[in-house]
Amino acid sequence: MIDHLGINCADLEASKAFYDGVLGVLGYGRIMDFGEVVGYGGKDGKPDFWIGHYAGQPETQRELHLAFEAPGKHAVDAFHAKAIELGAESLHEPRLRPEYHPGYYGAFVRDPDGNNVEAVIHDASG
Repeated sequence: MIDHLGINCADLEASKAFYDGVLGVLGYGRIMDFGEVVGYGGKDGKPDFWIGHYAGQPETQRELHLAFEAPGKHAVDAFHAKAIELGAESLHEPRLRPEYHPGYYGAFVRDPDGNNVEAVIHDASG
């Protein structure tokens, strides 16, 4: 449904390191890098997620929630571990979340700009 999404980052280098790490364990990578704007995507070569330099005052930026599709529970676990290794705050550790729907398995962290970033699979009940 969403073609692509972009967020602004106060410290682009910190965000590049964060997203290179956490998206790498999910099977995504940096596809385009124009210096102040970086596009990430999967095997199809299309950048679906963009980060760019935010030159405004950090207090004017609002938290965004962003969920990345993971290929399995192992990838959700690896996403959370990599994010913590990179200094992210854990918001919710990896686990089944039947309160969302059966099979929902996700982990939530806070990125370098304070956004709520999740890795999720929707069929982990087995």
